[in-house]
Amino acid sequence: MEIDLVRTLHDLWMSTGFVTVSIQQIVMLAISFVLLYLAIVRGFEPLLLLPIAFGMLLANLPGTGLMGPPVVELDKVTGEEKRVLGGLLWYLYQGVKSGIYPPLVFLGVGAMTDFGPLIANPKTLLLGAAAQIGIFSTFIGALCLGFNVQEAASIGIIGGADGPTAIFLTSRMAPHLLGAIAVAAYSYMALVPIIQPPIMRLMTTKKMRLVVMDQLRPVSKTERIVFPVAVTVVVSLMVPDAAPLVGMLMLGNLFRESGVVKRLSDASQNALINIVTIFLGLTVGATANAEVFLSFQTLLIILLGLAAFCFGTAGGVLLGVVMYFTSGGKVNPLIGSAGVSAVPMAARVSQVVGQRENPRNFLLMHAMGPNVAGVIGSAVAAGVMLAMFKG
Repeated sequence: MEIDLVRTLHDLWMSTGFVTVSIQQIVMLAISFVLLYLAIVRGFEPLLLLPIAFGMLLANLPGTGLMGPPVVELDKVTGEEKRVLGGLLWYLYQGVKSGIYPPLVFLGVGAMTDFGPLIANPKTLLLGAAAQIGIFSTFIGALCLGFNVQEAASIGIIGGADGPTAIFLTSRMAPHLLGAIAVAAYSYMALVPIIQPPIMRLMTTKKMRLVVMDQLRPVSKTERIVFPVAVTVVVSLMVPDAAPLVGMLMLGNLFRESGVVKRLSDASQNALINIVTIFLGLTVGATANAEVFLSFQTLLIILLGLAAFCFGTAGGVLLGVVMYFTSGGKVNPLIGSAGVSAVPMAARVSQVVGQRENPRNFLLMHAMGPNVAGVIGSAVAAGVMLAMFKG
């Protein structure tokens, strides 16, 4: 009896994670703790960084099987085949793998977005397009470092500063890199106020930063309703692979602007996007297991992601400088940095940097034009990548 009890206790101990945990898993748990700290204490993109960090924590706890797929095993008693269900996170991850969660996030983003500044000043669409240079320049750089075209495209999309777009493209082209790319994308989005200002000041003169732009014209309700419909048709015809993201973005905006489906608009920008954000962050974090994440490749992805973000910011500011000269000094080039689609944080950075030079300058609404244009631009860039390289 005593021997059986000792054996039972021994077997119980050997089945715990304390025995089977590896050094790599301990390192991953430590990384998840750091990300939780950044999300909770420092407030870095907590809405997604927190669930991503906790998903990473869950996936690297040994023996839980939360990301294990369903398998068929032989029953030890009957010898018959039986189906063993997969882990909870594996089933939730199918929404990422199938490309469902990111478009639903875009639906909510569209319901929360005011495209009025872009409609009032359509030229700012060019600033959003210019900021996408970070995507394509980093794509070339990743190819030169030995990544294949699908991996390089997925890394480059970090430069769009749009987490759902990065996840959407990577899940289709390089799912094995999903954890590293998602962590890099959301980390750099959170660091917008730190990364962008030095680049903005370096590329502009004090005279440029002092420019006070004219007030935007009022936008009619008709324009606001026609815009999402027109953008959906034009973009989907030009880049069909971008239709899931752009279509859902514009549907959400049509909910908002039509004024006839307030319940749908409220659900999209509150309950729906919150639920999907939980599932998206949790399962994306769970893909960052120790075997894949702890590699030199991950370090390269993080460095390339930073380069993509910097090049994107620089591209928007550079075109802003060009527009400053071509407009006779009427365009403040600081708004070009908002061409990356970190909405509305990048627009706020333009406002903050501008007000440091001139406290009476209000660039926020002007910067929102290229900012929301960047959302469309990054989705189009992802569609272009899919069309060219999905294989």
